[in-house]
Amino acid sequence: MDRVAAVRSAFAERFRRPAEHVARAPGRVNLIGEHTDYNEGFVLPMAIERDVLIACAARTDRDVVLHSLDFHETATFSLGKIERVTQHTWSNYVRGVARELQAAGVALRGIDAVLQGNVPIGAGLSSSAAFEVATALAFLATSQAEMDRVQVALLAQRAENRFVGMQCGIMDQFISALGQAGHALFIDTRDLSHRPVPLPAATRVVIGDTMTRRGLVSSAYNERRRQCEEAVRILQGVLPGVRALRDVTPEDLARYGDLLPPLVRKRAAHVVSEDARVLAAVRALEEGQAAEFGRLMDASHASLRDDYEVSSPQLDLMVELARQAPGCLGARMTGAGFGGATVSLVREGEVSAFVAQVAGAYEARTGLKPEITVTAAAAGAGIVA
Repeated sequence: MDRVAAVRSAFAERFRRPAEHVARAPGRVNLIGEHTDYNEGFVLPMAIERDVLIACAARTDRDVVLHSLDFHETATFSLGKIERVTQHTWSNYVRGVARELQAAGVALRGIDAVLQGNVPIGAGLSSSAAFEVATALAFLATSQAEMDRVQVALLAQRAENRFVGMQCGIMDQFISALGQAGHALFIDTRDLSHRPVPLPAATRVVIGDTMTRRGLVSSAYNERRRQCEEAVRILQGVLPGVRALRDVTPEDLARYGDLLPPLVRKRAAHVVSEDARVLAAVRALEEGQAAEFGRLMDASHASLRDDYEVSSPQLDLMVELARQAPGCLGARMTGAGFGGATVSLVREGEVSAFVAQVAGAYEARTGLKPEITVTAAAAGAGIVA
């Protein structure tokens, strides 16, 4: 039984009626452009072949009854009284999306829903964004309401910022909602303009989950964001046109970087150089230069490790092992950091050898058995049944 059929079956068993819809939203891997999105910069993610599924049907009242197959838990709340909870915390994502939909003027109906995902949680592959986008589509479908996919992404981001308390940028929800099969998506996070970028022929993307986790809300993520904002405030004194680090060029930073506290300068150096790498990476992909794209991935990891200081010993080891493995064109940590996953671009014919060597060496060095995912670029979210 495939997963869509399985989640439909679980819904029917629990609620004694058929599901009306199954909403799907994918996780993502960011190929390059890390910690640039909340600096109004450039990113290049792709949707992956891992996703969240929500089987759902409308109720006649305003209650929301949720059952998570992954957590084996049921949570219930009323659309008339949406509050953050400390138990069944996974349900806060649904609560936040419901609140934002109602704030946007959508007349929501109560729903019954069964949820199941295979995006690793906490691995930097945006399981939360997939959950939020799938939730939004489930509510819209059961309420017979329409919303533009860009607006869905923005609404899902607001739910995470305002309700969950994680100050993420727009990239994760955007790629989950708008991904295109076979392509990465180049996104200008300032104006949300975007275009698909073809991935190199005869290559695959390989994600290496280090099996180490971080709690983003309590991590240094928000601290890094504040440091970027401090850099902007200081640089505005000499560069009045600067609104975000996206507006600062490498030349600007070389000229005025001494005005910044040393640690803040390092943070700014990463963001400014990473934006330049994203633009170079898009050119490389559009010109079919897979080796150059891989080199830029390598440079991105060095910057994240040394200037932004969001890597970890396990991430560094996984990247090192990937670069030593057959067929690897480039490798880097992906996601917010402090744990989670790496992403590598690998020649298609050498993927099996790459996976075997990296997985074996990582387990031998750490005692942790990594989860390795080979993926193509998947389509974005939708109602699949």
